[in-house]
Amino acid sequence: MQLFIMRHGEAKNFVEQGSRDDSQRALTTEGKLEVKMMATWLQKMKIKPRQVFVSPYVRAQQTCAITTAMMQTAITTLDFITPEGDAKQVHDFIDGWCSEQGQVVKLQDESLLIIAHMPLVSYLVAQLTHSNNTPIFATAGIAHIDYDIDAMQGQLLAMVSPLDLC
Repeated sequence: MQLFIMRHGEAKNFVEQGSRDDSQRALTTEGKLEVKMMATWLQKMKIKPRQVFVSPYVRAQQTCAITTAMMQTAITTLDFITPEGDAKQVHDFIDGWCSEQGQVVKLQDESLLIIAHMPLVSYLVAQLTHSNNTPIFATAGIAHIDYDIDAMQGQLLAMVSPLDLC
């Protein structure tokens, strides 16, 4: 299975947002542009995830809406994929989801997209690849992992960011 882990686009800071509630921070104009660039890249690469799992935070929800606007995919909000989320819990969830889905369809040729936050996305790459590689994600950056659902681990194939596309 091809697994794509995406960080949300650039978000407003607390002063711009007018609130100290991190979950309510919205994307900036630049953040929306970053996400549109990455959504276009996903389309050009013909990546059509079977499922998208997204954080409940506003900036992640906005990133998801922009990214999936041209996709026919299922979207599920998971309350545990927040900036402070537990990478092992997300890994276990993915393996459970794969097990359930694998009884219905062959997942080897499918892809999955997760839209979340730093530092969770960084720790999740390390957790899913069983490595010490905790990459720093640019805003709207995407990690591509070739994930073996039987071995329950994957290999990091690429990191792509909006800057790479300029």
